[in-house]
Amino acid sequence: MKTRLFDHIDLRVKNLEAAIRFYGKFLPQLGFVRERHEPAPADHAAGDFHTFYSAGGDRASEFFGFTEDKNHQPNGTRIAFWADTRDEVDRVAKLVREAGGKALEGPEICVEYSPGYYAFFFEDPDGNKLEICCRESPVIAQ
Repeated sequence: MKTRLFDHIDLRVKNLEAAIRFYGKFLPQLGFVRERHEPAPADHAAGDFHTFYSAGGDRASEFFGFTEDKNHQPNGTRIAFWADTRDEVDRVAKLVREAGGKALEGPEICVEYSPGYYAFFFEDPDGNKLEICCRESPVIAQ
């Protein structure tokens, strides 16, 4: 049986330093507690890469990374982070507000999604759409 369902997210951002400051305010609270910065190879078209890793110890761990792309244009894609409780959603929402998140919505109950769905929606400095959510009644695949 698989122990992980995804390996990583590689998000494009226009300004890597702004992204590091912004995401560094709340990703550690979501479990992405280790960081690494990698300069782009000289023959690589994309810019530098910065990564926030989940705690993995001596095994591979999920990570959330950013690649600088001065031509990046945000789209309708939304990345949602899991929170175990409504209090965690509220706590991370406060950190996102303090970090300068844009297009803030909630935290709020979203009954149209599923019973007990509680979420905070926001955009990063580049307009990438994100969410922190808690499902009190998880959707179970049939």
